[in-house]
Amino acid sequence: MPLTPRTHAGPAHLPLSPASRPGGDALRRRTGSSRRRRAAGLLASAVCVCLLAASAPAAPLGVGDRLFPQLGNPGYDVASYDLSFTYPGSNSKPLTAVTTIDAWTTTELDRVNLDFAQGEVQSVDVDGRPAAFTGAGEDLVITPDEPLPAGSWMRITVRHTSDPVSAADRDGGWVRTADGLAMANQADAAHLVFPCNDHPSDKAMFTIRVTAPDGYTAVANGLPTDVDRVGRATTWTYRTQHPMATELAQVSIGRSTVLHRSGPHGLPVRDVVPAKDRAALEPWLEKTPGQLAWMEGKVGPYPFETYGILMAAADTGFELETQTLSLFEKDLFTEPAYPKWYVESIMVHELAHQWFGDSVSPRTWSDVWLNEGHATWYEALYAEEKAGRTLEARMKAAYGASDRWRAAGGPPAAPKAPKPGQKISIFRPNVYDGAALVLYALRQEIGRRSFESLERAWVREHRDGTASTADFVRLASQISGRDLGGFLQGWLHAEKTPPMPGHPDWKAVTPAVAPVK
Repeated sequence: MPLTPRTHAGPAHLPLSPASRPGGDALRRRTGSSRRRRAAGLLASAVCVCLLAASAPAAPLGVGDRLFPQLGNPGYDVASYDLSFTYPGSNSKPLTAVTTIDAWTTTELDRVNLDFAQGEVQSVDVDGRPAAFTGAGEDLVITPDEPLPAGSWMRITVRHTSDPVSAADRDGGWVRTADGLAMANQADAAHLVFPCNDHPSDKAMFTIRVTAPDGYTAVANGLPTDVDRVGRATTWTYRTQHPMATELAQVSIGRSTVLHRSGPHGLPVRDVVPAKDRAALEPWLEKTPGQLAWMEGKVGPYPFETYGILMAAADTGFELETQTLSLFEKDLFTEPAYPKWYVESIMVHELAHQWFGDSVSPRTWSDVWLNEGHATWYEALYAEEKAGRTLEARMKAAYGASDRWRAAGGPPAAPKAPKPGQKISIFRPNVYDGAALVLYALRQEIGRRSFESLERAWVREHRDGTASTADFVRLASQISGRDLGGFLQGWLHAEKTPPMPGHPDWKAVTPAVAPVK
């Protein structure tokens, strides 16, 4: 995500339909369960247990992320999401939706917390049985009719609305475009669109179905598996072939044209553009196969089943690396003030994220420098090789500003917490050029050959998974044949920028004003 991101505001309210208040579903007729069947004589006591559990205060939970303490939820591991959205033909009215989550429990659960903050919940089923639910903070708290044992498979189905109209001063989730909708869920906004375990440490497979009226086209992450036309509406189904973090989900609904071409090794490349702008945007889109080949030459095979660009007629203030379908503002490509080399380098920035951030996702949000530092690195390297914008000059300028960036936003691997109501403010210069500067220092220290071997090994060994800063330090030490813990400690965690290897003349400019604590 380059450029200048917007900010987020405080928590949104989770409306509940009156019949769905805690305990409201506990008296409904039960259906069969493959997990456990109770004798009829125990039915009354089971209902009492459910009602008592549902009446205890519900509380929001989290996985303990340093920057987002209440993001994500403990106690289960999601295997897959099945998302169904029905678009009403207006980008200002709620979509009707059904979210089905298949997951393994990792501990016994009396309740299951999902992140969900912007929609009305009509009903919740757990393993086919109605379950009680309520809202707590930005969580949907579900009470099954009986506890879920550790190590068991569970299926949660939530029928809800998905509201594209943001709460006051809160951005993220659905993005309203000139002709429909798109998604921008980074860092903590997927749960404004659908119930989920909204943390990158819990990646899962996705199936996404979108129904829209005639005249609209829907595209989502992954490959299309079905198109079903019924009456005056069409349902498109897409499925990922690799696990994905919730923040990387993408759905485009609009009066769009989908353009197809082939990338390296026959990779399907599909781009989504406003139909009326197709001719003007095509020259930019033709560059993607060459950029894919360039990235493969640097770090190895593209990690997913398809790639493409979604050009949205919207004012977001950023571009976003949604998995297999990167989100761009259309104006980036039509504004004549942007130099050609700059636009192309931003295209490469989001493409590089498919390896760094999407395939290899951050274990925690403090590891976001691994996403943005690498994407910035390859953005700058591409500009050097294709447009003569030297990497050394950019890194020297970054070194001069690094102490200021660290004072304002923290060291690259220990970014300061977001400001209240501005959760996206973790995306500061310290995790972009400040983090790319770390990679430059590392290459200076261990040499180009070892550095390039490290880059290839990193995306190969952690493909489809998550990884941390400690993992990167460990692999760098292994590849270089020396302990780099001490060297990288200063570059990643110190308040002051260490001396640059090979450039003793480089100086960091001392911040003029002490940062506000």
